[in-house]
Amino acid sequence: MALVGEASTKDKARTTAQIEADIARTRTQLASTLDELAVRVHPTTIAAQVKAKALASVEQKAGRAYVAASGAVERAKAQFVDEKGRPRKERIVPVALVGAGVVLLVASARRRRKG
Repeated sequence: MALVGEASTKDKARTTAQIEADIARTRTQLASTLDELAVRVHPTTIAAQVKAKALASVEQKAGRAYVAASGAVERAKAQFVDEKGRPRKERIVPVALVGAGVVLLVASARRRRKG
């Protein structure tokens, strides 16, 4: 086992040119690693990563909301049509009357405010 500062017998067999080439290769690798680290910690890179994560989160939540809304629409539709897709008049007419009543109440309330 070679001590720090001592070269092993294998290292003694290497030429100066080989050692210099190893040093140059190590320097190049170190420079590349430092460049990569500089890019990773750069504020622009960090901001882009945070933005991408936030966008992915929003898109995921929007997708879930769409699925939930689609399911709610299908459930509501099922209340007003039968299995064959025909309208159920016994359910549509009362809802339409309630809707018309609400519209008339809102219109009446607006007239009272203006008057």
